[in-house]
Parts: sequence; C-alpha cells; structure tokens
Amino acid sequence: MKYIEEFNDPELAKRLLEDIHATATRPWTMMEVCGGQTHSIIRHGIDQLLPGHIELIHGPGCPVCVTPLEMIDKALEIASRPGVVFCSFGDMLRVPGTDRDLFRIKSAGGDVRVVYSPLDALEIAQRHPDREVVFFGVGFETTAPANAMTVHEARRRGIRNYSMLISHVRVPPAIEAIMRAPHCRVQAFLAAGHVCSVMGTAEYPALADRFGVPIVVTGFEPLDILEGVRRTVRQLESGEHRVENAYPRAVREEGNPAARRMLEEVFEVTDRAWRGIGVIPASGWRLSKAFREYDAEHRFEVGGITTRESGVCRSGEVLQGLIRPNECEAFGTTCTPRNPLGATMVSSEGACAAYHLYRRLGGPARGTEPVREATSVG
Repeated sequence: MKYIEEFNDPELAKRLLEDIHATATRPWTMMEVCGGQTHSIIRHGIDQLLPGHIELIHGPGCPVCVTPLEMIDKALEIASRPGVVFCSFGDMLRVPGTDRDLFRIKSAGGDVRVVYSPLDALEIAQRHPDREVVFFGVGFETTAPANAMTVHEARRRGIRNYSMLISHVRVPPAIEAIMRAPHCRVQAFLAAGHVCSVMGTAEYPALADRFGVPIVVTGFEPLDILEGVRRTVRQLESGEHRVENAYPRAVREEGNPAARRMLEEVFEVTDRAWRGIGVIPASGWRLSKAFREYDAEHRFEVGGITTRESGVCRSGEVLQGLIRPNECEAFGTTCTPRNPLGATMVSSEGACAAYHLYRRLGGPARGTEPVREATSVG
C-alpha cells in the first residue's frame, strides 16, 4: 500500500503550515480524539510547528488507558485462577491494577499469553478443550468487529471453553461527555479515521450541530493531521461547524457495512465506565443476551472487586485534557515506562508514553518553532 512517504513530504507539510499560519487569526483549541494521532503529533513535533495561539488538547483516545481499574482488577482475578489461559494484546500486560499487573500474575505461575488476534485465542481454546481460555477484549470501534466475529466463530465451531472479558467503548458519547463537562475548552475535534472507517460518520453531524463544533475526520500521518488542522481552522475562522472527511482514502460515510452488521448481531450498547472520567451513558458495548454465555464476567462471577487508584498518578486529568503529561509531578520520576503508575504511561497509545518516548519532559510544549522549521516533519 502507498501513502507512507507521500504523507511525510516536508515540502507539502511546509505549504500546509503556511496556510494554517495565514488563516488562523484568533486563538483556537481543538482536541485530537485518538491516541495514535497524539503519538504522531508529539513524534513529529506538529504541535510545536503550529501558530502559538492554536492549542491541541490530547483526548481520551487510548482504549487501554480508559479501561476502568475495576475491569483491570477483574482481568487479574480471572487470570490468576487455576485452569485459565488468559490472552491479551501485549500493551495490557503492564497496565497497573490496584496492586499488581498481568506480568506479575504470569511470574507467579498464571498462564498469561500475548496474542496478535482474538482468533489466536480461539485457536488456543480449540487445541486445549480442558482449559478455560479468556480473551481481554478492549478497544474502540476499531477492534470491536474482530472481537465480535471471534465470538460468532466460537459459536459456529461449538467451542464452549472460550469467553471474552469485554471493555469496549464508543467515541461519539465520549465527545458529548467532553463537551458537557463544566470546564470544557474544546472548540473543535480531529476525529479518529480508523474508528470512522468502521462506523462511518453518521453519528457526528448531530454532535457538531448540538455543540457548535467542527469535527474533521483525519488519519495518522503528519500530512493527514496537518490537513485536518487546516480544515478545522478554516471552519473555526468562518464560524462553521460541520463534519468533514479529510481521510477519504480509508473512510466512507457509511463505514464498513459488514463490520457494523457483525457488531449489531453480537453486541448491545451499554453504559460504560471510563478510567479517570467516570460512567458515560451508552458509551460502550457488551455481549448481547444471545451471546452472553461467552461473557467472562458472567462465567467467572467476578464481583465484589475493591479498587484503589494511585494517589499520585494524575492520568485521569491527562485523559480529560485538563493537564499535559509533563505537568504531572510523578511524570518521568516515580512514574516511568518501567514503573508505570497509570495506563497512560505504559500503553502504546498513551499520552504520557508519547511524551516520555519523545522526550517532552518539561518546558514549553508547543508554539515555539517558526514555520520555516516545517521540514522537520517526516
């Protein structure tokens, strides 16, 4: 597939930046919803190349980071039980629960395995019918179809020793919660292209109208993000608030109909708790009644979990866009990727991880570079 070098072209980046600088006459604050976009922004220094009066706020777009502590502790409880093979993507293994993580469960003798697809976990269940195999299904709309399909496939094959611990969340309700927050400063959103590639854009126009905010769907390469910012600034300057698709090579208005049908068959919408934010109505999915037998929460009856958040970690404020990672007193000192206090430091899409990886350890984080330095993008 193309679109790697083409979307890192420094000359095109410079032209986009010049357009943004020429267009932006007032202070504007926009939020990128996706953690992958946050990493791209920090890695390429995009926020430092924008006009000083344009602020990018990092949103709660890291699915690992917003998984509530109670769900992490439920995963740890299930994974520690005899006869269980607990499967997960790798970035969940170091996410801290109340007093341990999945790596500690594994080191204590638990059968915790990293997989690259939920279908890998299903294959393990088929090979080991004497074991209970559980997959930790975490993510936004992007990963939900594959997880739904795996449960559907488990039923088709008659595999009964497979279940999923589900913590799926949905982006549009989160945008609404952000806009309704009392201290919200967000005036526009850069929407996640991969989410919209599945779900389409139909849910966003109502949000744009209700809150008077532009919503521009964009991708993850430097030029994708700059084009998203450019379109957003043009709308803000002209007083518009509509949905634009700046990622047409991957996103269609209707999304992926087959994936959406699978989601509708296997899942049902539910209220969901977001770590650091709280419960957002209708912001998640759970297995529907027809597939409830594959729900690990019901199968293992993990209730009565008592959680305890770190008194030092401020990841909840980071997830709400209230502070930047390097404004937390623990950042880079008592909280590091080797010793994370919160998921935002250990996840591959976490804002704290991005700031630590790309050495945003302190000092001015934005608006310090002139437009002539745009050639650093790429």
